[in-house]
Amino acid sequence: MKRFITFIVMAIAFIAANAQMVTPITWNARVNMDSETEGYVVLNAQIEDGWHLYALTLPDGGPNPTKITFETTPGIKLEGGVIPSRGPIEKVDMIFHLKLGWWDSDVQFKQRFKVVSPGDNKITASVSFQGCNDRTCIAPSSEDFTLSISGNAPTTVDTAETPVADATSVVEDNTTGASDLWAPVADSNSETADNQPISSSPWWLIFVWGFGGGLLALLTPCVWPLIPMTVSFFLKKGTPKRKSITDAVIYGISIIVIYLALGLLITIIFGASKLNELSTNAIFNIVFFLLLVVFAISFFGAFEIKLPSKWSNGVDNRAERTTGLISIFFMAFTLALVSFSCTGPIIGTLLVEAASMGDITGPAIGMGGFALALALPFTLFAIFPAWLKEMPRSGGWLNSVKVVLGFLELALSLKFLSVADLAYGWGLLDREVFVSLWIVIFALLGIYLLGKLRFSHDEPVETISVGRFFLALFSLSFSMYLVPGLWGAPLKSVSAFVPPLYTQDFNLYAGGQFEEFDDFDAGMKYAADHNRPVLVDFSGYGCVNCRKMEGAVFDTEVVSTKIKENFVLIKLMVDDKQELPTPITIEENGKTRTLKTIGDKWSYLQRHKFGANTQPYYVILDGKTGEMLAPSRSYDENVTKFVEWLDLGIKNFQN
Repeated sequence: MKRFITFIVMAIAFIAANAQMVTPITWNARVNMDSETEGYVVLNAQIEDGWHLYALTLPDGGPNPTKITFETTPGIKLEGGVIPSRGPIEKVDMIFHLKLGWWDSDVQFKQRFKVVSPGDNKITASVSFQGCNDRTCIAPSSEDFTLSISGNAPTTVDTAETPVADATSVVEDNTTGASDLWAPVADSNSETADNQPISSSPWWLIFVWGFGGGLLALLTPCVWPLIPMTVSFFLKKGTPKRKSITDAVIYGISIIVIYLALGLLITIIFGASKLNELSTNAIFNIVFFLLLVVFAISFFGAFEIKLPSKWSNGVDNRAERTTGLISIFFMAFTLALVSFSCTGPIIGTLLVEAASMGDITGPAIGMGGFALALALPFTLFAIFPAWLKEMPRSGGWLNSVKVVLGFLELALSLKFLSVADLAYGWGLLDREVFVSLWIVIFALLGIYLLGKLRFSHDEPVETISVGRFFLALFSLSFSMYLVPGLWGAPLKSVSAFVPPLYTQDFNLYAGGQFEEFDDFDAGMKYAADHNRPVLVDFSGYGCVNCRKMEGAVFDTEVVSTKIKENFVLIKLMVDDKQELPTPITIEENGKTRTLKTIGDKWSYLQRHKFGANTQPYYVILDGKTGEMLAPSRSYDENVTKFVEWLDLGIKNFQN
């Protein structure tokens, strides 16, 4: 479930790098003509050892995929799409539970075209890409190639390589009007840190989630009463005990087959990538939030969600008219239809989570675990029928289980709403708002378990069982545990669910807030006017190690207080997709480029002024001159070293 907290972050961390421009991926382009009217563009990506280039399609919430687009003059017609010379390799990231594709060695991309009319024809190829190794990532980059097309004779046109390198000009006057502050500065003593390698995701965890979901489904009033009824049916048909047990085992296997086929069918119809979008895409998260709220309201007893009765009746009638294995299979199918109102929400949540693995394997394993847990009691009780006498009878406790699931569905729904809120930047569900709602939900759950809160269909609770008491104790204690989170407590045990700490408006545990700007020139002007040094934080919304640094270093009292009392903090997000009011034209590496987003602007600033393009990246500057006051610093969670670095910047500023 860790992927829920980091749905808008990159699958490979932006982490430490030295203060030199990193150029692990370079591009060149050429045109090959097969005849006077047909040819193809070849884009060649040269990838350094140890680095990789991301695939053309990736799940949302991960790094930027490679994107290749073409613009042509009227005399050229593109045919088909971009075809890589080989398919990307695929690996699953442990942190995000996303299967990502990439190329780890040189690869070519071809785009066929046809010359429909001779003349001065051209094709402009635009490539946006991102590369990573097991230690660091480069910021999203782009390359443009303009290729002349000859439609009269076979020809080949090559272009020179265009690696990302130091910029050769500053932003034009329409950017900020403060070009001097953008002038390059030297940084020969930067500090770096290593990162942990990426490992594969444990498939058994998906199975455990599915199995747990199946156990929850068993305890619902839609399934639990069916266990003794179904098992008794098999044992009382007048067949020998051995045959009854065999039939019950087949019945259990049929349940597994049906649910497994159902999960795979949904995944095949919509595609694993579409289901993955349901777990990461903002719009789908809103839809799923609403669905979970509806299911929660249904569990609370406002209404009941059922499939059309003619479906279950039709399947039930078919089971009665048939014999042998087919009859048993239709009985299992009837169970699936009758129990849908209770199992539907659990199955939906499971499929969305399991499909985040990026292919059909995740849903297969998850639904297999779910179906196994659901089928196991039917088989075991048939083998050991004496256990039926010890089985708790149906009653009000089953309805209580359903209501408890309603509370859990309601709490989980907020996580999906949080994903959409973070993606769109609404600020409706910041960390303290989310925590407040969870405190109320789990407090009400505890009160309900104690019998002090009743819904219309609940029976009076005259006595509290020991198990129910401990569940209420856990729920109320958990609610109290969440309370310090309203003032910025880390809440590490639920950090995979609550919004990131940087959305907290008031953080008592970090020693208060400090002056922070999201615009470089505005922050530098403020620092110059107030005679303070500047701490520039090049970060990203999809930067995992940036979030780690914020939680482990910036949110500590000693660091937060020192920054607040001595610095002006400027945090620049290099992957900010917000469009600039006016695109900015710059000259870089001998080529004219257009900066279209705020992230493009800050990424260019980092490359041009500091000769670096990886995040997190920290520099201390003089607010008036823009000169560096200390060596740059990258990812390192050592608080003592970070404080020493801040002290060095303060000392040099005072001198």
